[in-house]
Amino acid sequence: MTYVVNDNCVDIMDKSCVRECPVDCIYEGERAMYIHPDECIDCGACEMACPVEAICYDVDLDDDGQRFLARAEAMFVPLGPLGGARRHGALGKDAPEVAALPAKTA
Repeated sequence: MTYVVNDNCVDIMDKSCVRECPVDCIYEGERAMYIHPDECIDCGACEMACPVEAICYDVDLDDDGQRFLARAEAMFVPLGPLGGARRHGALGKDAPEVAALPAKTA
């Protein structure tokens, strides 16, 4: 079980979640943040910190929301363990479906 980031984060990337994460498992993409499913300890600190309700616990996702878990797994499985976002740095890319979303306007 893990927490996942939904589309509310796209083009917002407030990063309050990053400041609260005790294990540094939230990575920065180009347009959204991503939680590494193998590094997350399920503490929930990120969910409480997010001002745009972009973070959900995977067991609470409906059928449509399962795509957010699949997105995170697809981002990180090829990369393996990264040892923390600060150490690794920005991902430099987004999941294809995030990259394809229209830009949010203020």
